[in-house]
Amino acid sequence: MVTIGAYDGVHLGHRAVIAEVRRRADEQGARSAVITFDRHPASVVRPESAPKLLTDVDQKIELLAATGVDATVVVHFDEQQSQEAPVDFARRVLVECLSASAVVVGSDFHFGRGRQGNVDTLRALGAECDFSVHPMALLPRTDGPDEPISSTAIRRAMAGGQVELAARLLGHPFEARGSVVTGDQRGRLLGFPTANVEVPNAICLPADGVYAGWYLRPDGSRHQCAINLGRRPTFYEHADHSLLEAHLLDFSGDLYGEPARVQFTHFLRSERKFDGIDALRTQLQADIEHARSVLGA
Repeated sequence: MVTIGAYDGVHLGHRAVIAEVRRRADEQGARSAVITFDRHPASVVRPESAPKLLTDVDQKIELLAATGVDATVVVHFDEQQSQEAPVDFARRVLVECLSASAVVVGSDFHFGRGRQGNVDTLRALGAECDFSVHPMALLPRTDGPDEPISSTAIRRAMAGGQVELAARLLGHPFEARGSVVTGDQRGRLLGFPTANVEVPNAICLPADGVYAGWYLRPDGSRHQCAINLGRRPTFYEHADHSLLEAHLLDFSGDLYGEPARVQFTHFLRSERKFDGIDALRTQLQADIEHARSVLGA
């Protein structure tokens, strides 16, 4: 029993499909599996307009494993793969590799060269190769907009700094991952040292601003933090990219070189330019107290 898709973010809509896969697998005494890709297909097919990712492949595999599915199959997606005919892809992966007895997908599912394959394509092949196809209606949002939960809706929320909404649609806080690198140490000079987290360019980040959240270290410890994401206009007139800096509350220690996981839970304020160091320092202290308050410290 399988499902297939990009599964970027592994949001609530994705989880509804996976829950159905597991339910049907349990009924039939079969194993459940998710087929996904090592990159978003759009990054190969239309790289100039490909969406930023909500999860890298490692995060995606972890989140899929947490659903209780028996296996995740990661397909390498490249130019050759993008040109494969839908029927050839489905036959190779679903039939020859996995011997699928049933396939569950969203009702809008498309696949294969030019996204030519759809539910009807799967049904035709299933009739030939003895597997059933079960399209599911997309899970609707319950917060007002008449649209389904989707990775696109989550990216839109992130672009507006709405990390609380993004978390509700994802079913978990948005988490950015990267390595802690040496910065210009302005935070330390201001009395608020930060971990400068270098996040891959392919990852979708929220709008520039100040957030509260959690910082997860490799040793399993979890720390409350105030997060600044932006171009630091008080110091730089025209920075060419945004930086992610996390100030861990009530923490002292060396984080350089560590892999970091930063979870965004609350939007605190937009980024702005201050008249000087003293004004910035006062605001940073207020941001930290605000973060402490919303995080329940």
